[in-house]
Amino acid sequence: MRAEGWKGDDYQARFDALVASGRDVHGEATFVRAYGPATVLDAGCGTGRVAIELARHGIEVVGADISGSMLATARQLAPDLVWVHADLAELDLERVFDLVVMAGNVPLFTAPGTEPALVAGVARHVAPGGRLVAGFSTDRHYPLERYDEQVMAAGLVPEARFATWDRDPWASGSAYAVSVHRCRTH
Repeated sequence: MRAEGWKGDDYQARFDALVASGRDVHGEATFVRAYGPATVLDAGCGTGRVAIELARHGIEVVGADISGSMLATARQLAPDLVWVHADLAELDLERVFDLVVMAGNVPLFTAPGTEPALVAGVARHVAPGGRLVAGFSTDRHYPLERYDEQVMAAGLVPEARFATWDRDPWASGSAYAVSVHRCRTH
C-alpha cells in the first residue's frame, strides 16, 4: 500500500474540526457495532478514529496501517490500544477477528494491481463466520465487481451492500459502496 504524503496530525485535525462543528464522525464505528463483534481489526486505521470509538464501546480492537505518521497520531490519541505498522497485503497477526473493517477508501490507496494481495491479507484475519466490511468510492480505478471476485477468491461470500455507512440502500451507479462479506464456516 502507499503511504506517502500522509501527515497524521493534519489528517486528524480535519476530523477534530468536524466534531467541533457538531458533526458525527463515527458512522463507520456505529455500522460495525451493529454486528456485535467482540474483536475487530481496523485495517488501514489511519489515526485511529474508528478503532478508538470501537474500543470506547468495549470492543477489543487492533489497528494496522502502513503510514508511520498516521500511527504516531493514533498512538498519541490512544496509547493503550494495539497499533501495528504494516502493509496490509503482507499483514500476518497470527490471529483472527470477528470483524475486519476497511473504512475510508482503504482499497483505493493500494497501488493498482496490488488489490488481490490487499484483500487476501485482510481476509486471512476474518474468523470463520466473521465479516469483512469495506467502504470505498465506486468512481475510481477499482470496480466493485473485481473487489467481489477477489474477496470471494479469499473465501468470503457476499452478505450485504449499502450506499452509505448509514445503511442507505445500494443501487447500481451509487457513488459509494459499503460491502459486507462473510467468512464461510468450516
